Amino acid sequence: MTDSDARNWLILLRTPGLGARRIREGLVARGGAAELLRWLTRHPENLSSEGRAWLEQPDEAALEHDLAWLAGDDQRLLRCTEEDFPPQLEAIPDPPAALFVKGDAALLLRPQVAIVGARRALEPGLANARRFAAELASAGLLVTSGLADGVDGAAHEAALAAGEPTVAVIGTGPDRVYPRKHHALARRIAEQGAIVSEYPPGTPALAHHFPNRNRIIAGLSLGVVVIEAGLRSGSLITARVAGEQGREVFALPGSIHNPLAEGCHSLIADGARLVQRADEVLAALAPAARELGAELRARLERGEPATGAPRRKTAPFDWRQDEEYRRLLDVMGYDPASLDALVDATGLSPGALSSMLLILELEGETATLPGNRYQRVV
Repeated sequence: MTDSDARNWLILLRTPGLGARRIREGLVARGGAAELLRWLTRHPENLSSEGRAWLEQPDEAALEHDLAWLAGDDQRLLRCTEEDFPPQLEAIPDPPAALFVKGDAALLLRPQVAIVGARRALEPGLANARRFAAELASAGLLVTSGLADGVDGAAHEAALAAGEPTVAVIGTGPDRVYPRKHHALARRIAEQGAIVSEYPPGTPALAHHFPNRNRIIAGLSLGVVVIEAGLRSGSLITARVAGEQGREVFALPGSIHNPLAEGCHSLIADGARLVQRADEVLAALAPAARELGAELRARLERGEPATGAPRRKTAPFDWRQDEEYRRLLDVMGYDPASLDALVDATGLSPGALSSMLLILELEGETATLPGNRYQRVV
């Protein structure tokens, strides 16, 4: 992406009142960010007064700050027009037009499970968050959460401690950390996983941003696990949105005397799956993970960008009949291999390899090892 392309996108993303839906519709109608920007400039009646004022005189300091952030190592604006934009997000009612990503953007293509819960979780809830996150991450699912205090932070920490990456979807700009106590954790997530935001650099923590980011947490994930949540918990918003998006919703039961169990009990009464062990979550999500892996690989092979069109149904996929899967197993041998080494050996993209490796792991052919390495099972 050139500086000119980046600037056009940043102007659109910062235009007051425009929003992700209208940006996406405009990109399809006009053919690109530059064309959409020119059209809006010629037809200012389609914007609010604040939007017109912004296009007439954009805040150059803000745009320069954005461009400087994008120039940083492992920092990227992932646009909905790019082929590696997460296909999961195309299926949600209000997908973002772009994501600011700090870290490994290819991780967003992997099948994910969200773990969310109370900010003031009790120690048993935090222990459950750590246990579920460590076991699900070790089994091959990428743990996604919101970097909040309590359950979110415990889930991120446990995934990293298991030697696996984790994704944090935040409600501030990608250069901000909230709460401040998680600065060290955010650095580790960016180094070993990814931090994701739909808000431009410099955006502060505003109350309405956090319910908005919950739709992305749910949308990226195949399912949401709720661990301790009061009846007014923001985690219930994530669970509700996940249900509306067709995702699986799991809830851990707790003591009837614990107010932080009331939200989970309410979810279970409304149809969420009651779970007590991580393998129950894994078994429920395995078919969806296989489907996502096959769909992603097919899309990457077609070079098909994500433009907001409905997801295509893929035919049933048998990896045993696929020459590239057999070649991948031959290349792996029986010694541990990093993803980078497999990319070099096969010539496949990291996203395509990640989806293939997950399918092989779910089929019992390979195993994920600490340090993001992979090995065939003897």
